[in-house]
Amino acid sequence: MLRKSMFHVFNHIGASSEAKNLGPVSGPNRQRDLCTFCTISLDQEEVFRTKVFDKSVSPFYGEDFYFEIPRPFQCLSFYVYAKIVFQRELSVGKVSIRKDDLCKYSGKEHWFSLHPVDPNSEVQGKVHLEMRLNEVITENGSVGQHLVVRIIECQGLPLISGQNCDPYATVSLVGPPRHVHPQVTRSSSYSKKSNFQVEEEDIEKLEIKVDLWNNENLAQDVFLGETRVPVKILRNDHIHKAWYLLQPKGNGSKSKSDDLGSLRLKLTYIEDTVLPSACYTPLCNLLLKSPDVKPISASAAHILGDICRERYEAVLPMVRLLLHHNRFVPFVSAVAALELDNTQEANTIFRGNSLATRCIDDMMKIVGKNYLAVTLKPVIDEICESNKTCEIDPIKLKEGDNVEVNKENLQGYVQKVFSSITQSSSSCPPLMCDVFRSLRHLACKRFPADPHVQYSAVSSFVFLRFFAVAVLSPHSFQLRSHHPDPEISRTLTLISKTIQTLGSWGSLSKKLSSFKETYMYDFFKSFQEEKCIEKVKKFLDEISSNVSKESSGLEDAVVLKEGEVQKRGQGRKRLGKKNFKKRWLRVTNRELSYHKHKGKEALCIINVKNIQAVEKLDESAFNRKNMFQVVHSEKPLYVQAGNCVEASEWLEVLGQVSRCNEGRLATFHPSNYTSGAWQCCRSQSNNAPGCKPCTSVVVANLQLDIDCDRETERIFSLLSSNDTKLQNMEAFTVHLLLTLSELHCITIMAVYQGPQREQEDYSKFTIQEPKETFQTLKQLRNVMEELQRQHNIRSDNTAQYGSLDNPIVGKTS
Repeated sequence: MLRKSMFHVFNHIGASSEAKNLGPVSGPNRQRDLCTFCTISLDQEEVFRTKVFDKSVSPFYGEDFYFEIPRPFQCLSFYVYAKIVFQRELSVGKVSIRKDDLCKYSGKEHWFSLHPVDPNSEVQGKVHLEMRLNEVITENGSVGQHLVVRIIECQGLPLISGQNCDPYATVSLVGPPRHVHPQVTRSSSYSKKSNFQVEEEDIEKLEIKVDLWNNENLAQDVFLGETRVPVKILRNDHIHKAWYLLQPKGNGSKSKSDDLGSLRLKLTYIEDTVLPSACYTPLCNLLLKSPDVKPISASAAHILGDICRERYEAVLPMVRLLLHHNRFVPFVSAVAALELDNTQEANTIFRGNSLATRCIDDMMKIVGKNYLAVTLKPVIDEICESNKTCEIDPIKLKEGDNVEVNKENLQGYVQKVFSSITQSSSSCPPLMCDVFRSLRHLACKRFPADPHVQYSAVSSFVFLRFFAVAVLSPHSFQLRSHHPDPEISRTLTLISKTIQTLGSWGSLSKKLSSFKETYMYDFFKSFQEEKCIEKVKKFLDEISSNVSKESSGLEDAVVLKEGEVQKRGQGRKRLGKKNFKKRWLRVTNRELSYHKHKGKEALCIINVKNIQAVEKLDESAFNRKNMFQVVHSEKPLYVQAGNCVEASEWLEVLGQVSRCNEGRLATFHPSNYTSGAWQCCRSQSNNAPGCKPCTSVVVANLQLDIDCDRETERIFSLLSSNDTKLQNMEAFTVHLLLTLSELHCITIMAVYQGPQREQEDYSKFTIQEPKETFQTLKQLRNVMEELQRQHNIRSDNTAQYGSLDNPIVGKTS
């Protein structure tokens, strides 16, 4: 990630999907036996795929994914494929949404009709053109026009059958039938110029048409894309140089899509323009002083939660910002105390969806990621891979199932999960322990006569909102790469229900009465042992003790990322395909290693302290996309990721883990050393200093991965989108100050529902101290206006249209 010396635009995508009435697929498979899966692509580059869903024409893929978009794109596309004989994949159809239209669907569920996958529409990449139109004197003495077109280079072309392209181009003039003059240039001679003689009267009618093709040798060449440039734009340009995005063919097949089925998508699309750090200092400082504001409801962070209470994602950037600056515990303690003041019964403590519970939920997901992996992942993997039947509902039993065997299987899994949790207190992150200790103290203070409340205040989070939820949905907590199949999912549901009941603090009779199903009531009775209760009590005592846990400094190795990549052989001089082999790459907080396969012994181990730079490689270095290099004390490690998202994630993780190394380089070579010279700067010394500055890395907590500028920008966007509510809140505080006495203002708890209009148009605002609240709102207004001014200044400084970063959207037929 770049430290922002100028502004950057960050795009985020999140989605989940379901299909229905999938259409016919050619092949011997019967329609009802259709096995399908869904893929997600940026343009035509696949970045995610679901698992295969067996034998259904209306599958519920249910996969959630969320990623930062690392490069410019035109379309976000969803493809549905069917698996047929010999594991071949045939396309069923696709949904393609242009980037400009994503905002219309963001935050909503929508059914999209599947459209046929036309090879001529599957394009990506861009082409750099140089064009010139000159006046010339013809042989008969008349004045004519001479058109010269040169293709400088191409970027972003797709992989064909898993291999890189061998592209060539055709350049032609199109217009009236008498003006078609095709010429061909190959990739090895892109500098070759295409020349045309043009009549003056035809300039308005003609277009330069550039088609890109992949040379398939014996097979039919593959269309890669086209672009069209009107000749008339060259009249005002002596030499016109620009990048153009490739477009699909205009005459693609128009087959009907009514019978291909539909795909239900829930999309979340966020685009933030992040300014230099100094721009965010006033807003950041205002948010960070929130824990010190009395009352807490008058603070900027509480106001944000108040006006965005319907938007669950609004709390996350605030939590991350407070965590990074060690301000989370005092803030959440203050808002929890405010909630407890309004809680009348001890048995309903922290049961609602309040600002306090949302903050703690997000904190546990961020801080407790590794804690979950250490505690639950081994047993979750065993459950998902052993595939034992655990159904105990008599109505859902399949023919041949033995309910007693199933009950025994389920009981064994519950015992393993329960033991893993109750024996994990030493792994609980110190910050979580600090929060639990504060909650325990506040609950005892609010309900001093209830001996159980000190435990229920903690168990309502750690069991009900953390462990039980992670067991129920391991994919959402990165414990599994895909959602489990329906049978495993049912097993996890039964385990989760039992665990959350075992962990809830109260009388045994209340525990049993919480089950509505007779079969769960009977099953849970086998756990009614005093030792289970004592284990829970001991665990809760340990994670909420009065002694703050300190890190021993001898942390276990934490796996930060792993996955399959293509690795270039170390020290190879040739550029052949055989020099690249599949390897399993793994990075922890201690070392980077690669293996022949997952689980095998490491073929090479690099201490992260020896990493000197982690940088992208130019596509031209090995004629491969999505490549990066790890520069260390020996030869550079050259790696090709599976797609642009994977490449971005590897760069991010490796950059963060090595960011504080003493030997980090200031410059690097963006290409490789071959034929006695660096291909980027032509320096002949293998040890020559790099020719390009290294990317500076945002100093962030490795586990938390927090960029404060981006989080503050997200908060600014949320405040701006809720400006009407801010104005209503400000108007009401003025109203209170004008109509109420100073003494009365200090003690009042007012809930504002707005003027006499439709109630749903307004949020309820918690205002305990109108004067303090008004001051905070005024400060928020000032910093928001200044941030908006900075955005307006920089909105005029975007990349020039036609540059590499902002290519022209080429015209199609």
